[in-house]
Amino acid sequence: MKYAKPALTVEQQVDQLLRRGMIIQDRERAAHHLHHINYYRLRAYWLPDEVSSPVQGDHLFRPGTDFDDIIDLYSFDRKLRLLVMDAIERVEVSLRTRWAHVLALRYGAHAYLDPALFRKPAQHAKCVEKLKEELQRSHETFVLHYRKTYTEPELPPFWGICELLSFGQLSLWFQNLADGADRVEIARPYGLDEQIIKSFAHHLTYVRNVCAHHSRLWNREMTIGMKVPAKPEWLGAAFNTEMPKRMHNTLVMLAYMLGIISPGTHWPEHLLALLNEHPKVDVAAMGFPALWRESPIWEGAA
Repeated sequence: MKYAKPALTVEQQVDQLLRRGMIIQDRERAAHHLHHINYYRLRAYWLPDEVSSPVQGDHLFRPGTDFDDIIDLYSFDRKLRLLVMDAIERVEVSLRTRWAHVLALRYGAHAYLDPALFRKPAQHAKCVEKLKEELQRSHETFVLHYRKTYTEPELPPFWGICELLSFGQLSLWFQNLADGADRVEIARPYGLDEQIIKSFAHHLTYVRNVCAHHSRLWNREMTIGMKVPAKPEWLGAAFNTEMPKRMHNTLVMLAYMLGIISPGTHWPEHLLALLNEHPKVDVAAMGFPALWRESPIWEGAA
């Protein structure tokens, strides 16, 4: 079927929403939002309220669907992305630091160049080439200093190159370590199995990309999931195993990790404050179970 829908002016977009049954209490305000937020982007937030229409190719809205509630949900999701990005940054920096510190002390300042330390030589070679590309593009002071001062090795030591790694690259370096004992030592301060850390790092790479592209987090089904830890028991009990790829499980892990990495940030309190600020948000769509507030992970954060 050929696509034949014409482009609509903002006024026509408002008319269409009204025709389909959406409540718009302030037409001028709705038009303002649609001038600055793509109609198609907002549709992702009202999609759960769409119902079928007798007219083929059209749809209606459930009774009570309010444009102001859609904007509130959109605002919540934007603030959630910022909060999640703040947490991911702290986790990423911590894992980078552990990766560089443990391996440098065990094997030497430039041991990451040794393919014998890694399970897959081809992947290791690709990671090294990616590092070289990042180095060529970088204008960081430490990179310029290294180039000016040292002729070999071509790349800086662990504690320098870890600052050039994206989260995705860090995840690949971590996964590819040949000796599981290295991953165990890197994961040790977090009190979690190294397989859980490996899985969570891979998962966070995906979540970070979603946030960086300003995409919807609220009710997203994550393409890349994560392994759920069984211990400590209270942490395992906090997870929703029936909806394992929704945001709830990610938020639980972030709250746990930040309790170790940055306990003074009160990140769980900020998350609960955000949820309280937007009481109409359907948290069940994020995978929050019915009695989620009783979980020890949120204890003291109410």
